[in-house]
Amino acid sequence: MSSEQPVNSRFAEDLQLKQVAGPAMYGRNTDGPVAYLSVADRTGTVIGYVWANDKDDAAGWVVPQWLSANAVNAGARWLRALRAGKARELAPTAMLAELARGTNDSEPSHAVPGSLTEAPRLAALKEMASGG
Repeated sequence: MSSEQPVNSRFAEDLQLKQVAGPAMYGRNTDGPVAYLSVADRTGTVIGYVWANDKDDAAGWVVPQWLSANAVNAGARWLRALRAGKARELAPTAMLAELARGTNDSEPSHAVPGSLTEAPRLAALKEMASGG
């Protein structure tokens, strides 16, 4: 007779995770052109780009790979703003325009004045952010 206890079948089953609720979020991908806004820290160093595309109801945050952890963490403010915009049912580019008007130098990061522009694709923006 073995001294091992049989494993309860509840612990051997694979969990099937299914999100049933959560905050409203813009889509994370698009193949179309994206409007984007440069974001800088207090020293003026660009720490990321907030982007948007209305056709795919998509928006997000792109971070250069070389950033320090503190600079990456400063991006949380922009992600929260995107969630708040989606919760208010703003179109992604309307949210981006709102962020462009809200420069506040007392924050750890701010929208770079006059930096709202467009990239032909999200992939091009990501390549630019990576230094490519």
